[in-house]
Amino acid sequence: MLKSFIAAAALSLAAGSALAQTQTEIVMQYPYPELFTETHKRIADEFAKVHPEIKVTMRAPYESYEDATQKVLREAVTNQMPDVSFQGLNRIRVLVDKNIPAELGGYIAAEKDFDKQGFHQAMYDIGTAGGKVYALPFAISLPIVYVNLDLLKQAGGDINNLPKSWDELIALAKKVKALGNDTNGVTYAWDITGNWLWQAPVFARGGTMLNADETKVAFDGPEGKFAINMIARLVNEGGMPNLDQPSMRAAFAAGKTGFHITSTSDLNKVTQMIGGKFALKTIPFPDVTPSTGRLPAGGNVVLILAKDKAKRDAAWEAVKFWTGAKGAAIMAETTGYMPPNKVANEVYLKDFYVKNPNNFTAVGQLALLTKWYAFPGDNGLKITDVIKDHLNSIISGARAKESDAVLADMAADVQKLLPKTTGAAR
Repeated sequence: MLKSFIAAAALSLAAGSALAQTQTEIVMQYPYPELFTETHKRIADEFAKVHPEIKVTMRAPYESYEDATQKVLREAVTNQMPDVSFQGLNRIRVLVDKNIPAELGGYIAAEKDFDKQGFHQAMYDIGTAGGKVYALPFAISLPIVYVNLDLLKQAGGDINNLPKSWDELIALAKKVKALGNDTNGVTYAWDITGNWLWQAPVFARGGTMLNADETKVAFDGPEGKFAINMIARLVNEGGMPNLDQPSMRAAFAAGKTGFHITSTSDLNKVTQMIGGKFALKTIPFPDVTPSTGRLPAGGNVVLILAKDKAKRDAAWEAVKFWTGAKGAAIMAETTGYMPPNKVANEVYLKDFYVKNPNNFTAVGQLALLTKWYAFPGDNGLKITDVIKDHLNSIISGARAKESDAVLADMAADVQKLLPKTTGAAR
């Protein structure tokens, strides 16, 4: 019996050794651990069941989209990049310009019945640069409004007729603020990646960031003036406090804020933080102009950075799984993001949305989705910082009473940083 046990153990060790030798290891890295760590762990566990020949090793997460891009840019120089990297939707352009990610067209073309797995043209469009696909979308978000129905009731608001315009929202926010007890009428996560919630109100009115050939600032027109004045009104009339994103989230979850405008990506976390303390409802982003209004898609995409062919092939299997129906459904169930995969939405999550109507608010806005704009040239990331700094001058109160002048200064500073050549490639 002892001999049998020893023989079985030896066979088991040999099998394990053989598997280890045949396994291809790929290194993966993702941003925002507070939102995605559990998500990626669950997907990795499911992936291991169907692909035991591929070992996925997770690096310590990036802190943010900005951190993710800056690290990859540095690691590209020293050849220390992960094999697979999750990046903000608006960061594809800068990485492609540096010839860092792998082009995915060949892999996509080689797949059979890819559409039946939920993949479709709109998914490819999100990760396209220069007419080629470099990324597949993993988690998609749109801006929505989180509402504390209990505070609105206390302030005399009609919870069955919630705001559809900024005028209506600000008027109610003033009433909530007037309740006292350190109550905030409204918070607006303006600093998400520096310019996402700047683009949103501009796009919602039908505006653009730059003109068609990307040579001139266009956000200083009527749409931008509306947007900058709206943000100033949140401070001047709505009494919006100067808080960072985690503090805004915590204040809302504690029942201290009437309206919180931010990404749908926060929904799962915020719901858990509220824990039933008050009634939460989500509503669409206000004042989207019919026919011309759009909203920028937030969230992240997955890119293959591996240079070795074996690792690149293994990485493609992981990318397919993470963005496929199973991975996308896990992502939606563990975060507030929407999956871009059709099968995930229509099959895996059909009952989920019935039970979780707050999650469906952003899905209902999908027809408004447009690309999160990435500014051209080597100064693309710097432009984001410039916009953030100018918005901060309003939020902090330093220039809250001179929003038109802030917009003019912002436009002038961004214009100086645009490429001098005309017709920059999208």
